[in-house]
Amino acid sequence: MKTYRVLALVVASIVAFNTLSFGWGNVGHMTVAYAAYQNLTPAAKKRVGVLLKLNPDYKNGKWAKMIPAGTAAKDRPMILFMIAATWPDQIKSETGYTNDPEGGPGSSGNTGYSDHLQHRYWHFVDTPFSQDGTTLGAIPAPNAETQMAAFRAVLASSDPDPLKSYDLVWLLHLVGDVHQPLHAATRVSKTDPKGDRGGNNVTLCKKPCKKELHAFWDDLPGTGVDPNAAVAVGKKLPTPNATLASDTKAATWIAESFDAAKKSVYVNPPIGLSDGPFTLTAAYRADARKIASARVALAGARLANVINSELK
Repeated sequence: MKTYRVLALVVASIVAFNTLSFGWGNVGHMTVAYAAYQNLTPAAKKRVGVLLKLNPDYKNGKWAKMIPAGTAAKDRPMILFMIAATWPDQIKSETGYTNDPEGGPGSSGNTGYSDHLQHRYWHFVDTPFSQDGTTLGAIPAPNAETQMAAFRAVLASSDPDPLKSYDLVWLLHLVGDVHQPLHAATRVSKTDPKGDRGGNNVTLCKKPCKKELHAFWDDLPGTGVDPNAAVAVGKKLPTPNATLASDTKAATWIAESFDAAKKSVYVNPPIGLSDGPFTLTAAYRADARKIASARVALAGARLANVINSELK
């Protein structure tokens, strides 16, 4: 019976962790956090360690169950920091959190862990563009840019730690999100006059297959739920340009991703003007992997700079 109970706990934690993702997948977000952690000051590491302990999933032991067996004690704070970066995706499948509508009541609030809305619209900035002359709409708000500004203001303030904890875990996630090109763009066309939802409408195989262009880009850093896989990816990341890494303006990060989406994601061939299905070429896949690796590395460096300089 004891064996079955342990197995059940493992399965439950994996199911809870492997949620539907709308940014980098779990490995991607954990890799961004791993890269950031390597560049945090000792004081910043101590401070984030205190704040993360206020998260409900730290308190209830869920995060502890996600730490791989055999993890050295000295590495546990880093692994917890990496897991925390996935929390805004974890709550998409947790009981008690509501998938609320964009623009609904509380959509732009910042009230901390008492807020049980999923805020899926916080994960991106739908900057529209068109390749066929279709009229463009406005950028919806709130979005990742508006929320990162709110969270950073709180982290730099004298606000109470429980609110800072909530804002920190969201910031860990959103900095990674906006470095994914398809989190900064939506293609408007005759096929998708309201936008293709960051490539979520664009398919890469025929039905019943459901692989979307967005999911392809999400999964480029890796798939799965193992923090050790993210550590392995993180150790192989390219060294980001120091000048770019020092730029802590979120608007710059988003503009870079938007430019990458137009120039390197929606490139024909293989991605045509419709919603597909399209078949990706080997050259497209190779270029995408290089872009994703560079964006993840840059996100990690910038996240560290923000925390080191702004968190009080």
